[in-house]
Amino acid sequence: MATVPPHPVPIELGDLVLRAPGDADAPAIAAAFADPALRQWSPPPAGVDVLGWIRDRADWSGGARVGWVVAGADGGPVLGSVSVRVDAALDHGMIGYWTVPQARGRGIATRSVRAAARFAFDTVGLHRIELCHAVGNPGSCRVAEAAGFPVEGVLRQSYPYGDGRRHDEHLHARLHTDAG
Repeated sequence: MATVPPHPVPIELGDLVLRAPGDADAPAIAAAFADPALRQWSPPPAGVDVLGWIRDRADWSGGARVGWVVAGADGGPVLGSVSVRVDAALDHGMIGYWTVPQARGRGIATRSVRAAARFAFDTVGLHRIELCHAVGNPGSCRVAEAAGFPVEGVLRQSYPYGDGRRHDEHLHARLHTDAG
């Protein structure tokens, strides 16, 4: 059975770090949540309280999620976020992520997703992690495939995105036994 550590564990990736968010990150996260592309494809919860979001992501004690903000290892600004929702009874997870506009197209999301998945497999003990994205978001498809999540199918009208419409989604997944 999967087990989530009680406190965030940082992951160093050379020039990047996946780390717990802190209150000082609030302005950068608020700016990210205002980005039209993020609001469309990774909409924050309605009426999101940024400090509440930070505290939620920094608290792993409930065992239902591991999550980080992505930042420059040199203490630079928040570049994105990645998290894995955990179903411990099934050893199953669902990964989600977002990046700020200036981080897109630089491989930051791919590296972050790959590192978070490896942590979820090796440390949490998951067997399978799924990644879903709207078919209309080809950038997320490129990230998923580059991070080692092959497409498994299409989920028809499965999720309401930022425009309020239900979109078809690609379902990607990775198993603990997959290479990479």
